[in-house]
Amino acid sequence: MPHLVELKDIYKIYHVGDSEVHALDGISLTIDKGEFVAIVGSSGSGKSTCMNIIGCLDVPTSGTYKLNGREINNYTDDELAEVRNKMLGFIFQQYNLIPKLTVLENVQLPLLYGGYSDREQKTRAMAALERVGLASKAKNLPAQLSGGQQQRVSIARALAGDPSVILADEPTGALDSKTGRDVMKFLQQLNREGNTIILITHDNSIAARASRIVRVTDGHIVYDGPVEGDAIVANQSAAGREEE
Repeated sequence: MPHLVELKDIYKIYHVGDSEVHALDGISLTIDKGEFVAIVGSSGSGKSTCMNIIGCLDVPTSGTYKLNGREINNYTDDELAEVRNKMLGFIFQQYNLIPKLTVLENVQLPLLYGGYSDREQKTRAMAALERVGLASKAKNLPAQLSGGQQQRVSIARALAGDPSVILADEPTGALDSKTGRDVMKFLQQLNREGNTIILITHDNSIAARASRIVRVTDGHIVYDGPVEGDAIVANQSAAGREEE
């Protein structure tokens, strides 16, 4: 059985004037179905570039990316958009809800682009809102909800299309600590139900809620393993930053 996510010798190089910036410098990574993986690193480490490539929001300069066994390096923009719509669910720090649409309409939006019938859109969207405990808020506007509720709406939106992978980009960044913990507990519950979750964060305490940590520094993976083994690497990284 192929890995769900497979990155092999991935480079992402940007040209700034006469200089080359290696955002990713030959990383290789595999993630299997049902895992909860945190990709963690400080600002500029390459973690967001890694997420953008996994999420088909960007393409590598070189290397191979396979999603569920399909090599997608040479896909067109339209083909990448279809992969994003059919196989990937996104949870963002700022929720990215459309203020003038109801909660239900916000959750339905990716399904509309996915070509589902009106009836199927509503059925799937309501089922997703049920899963996050917000079916009673379906007719509300986002501004009528708390920050935590808005983030749960964005989680419902990610779930509605039954994606192969859920990508959560700093999902607690705009929330207070208690609400953030509640959102992380919910993501852990989704993982226990069989969802594959890739969490992107700079926060070690948030990353520790995952079952596996991939630590990125200067475009390289410096640790890939269980949460318990990451503490030494995290402390060394912090010490290195203080010395600088």
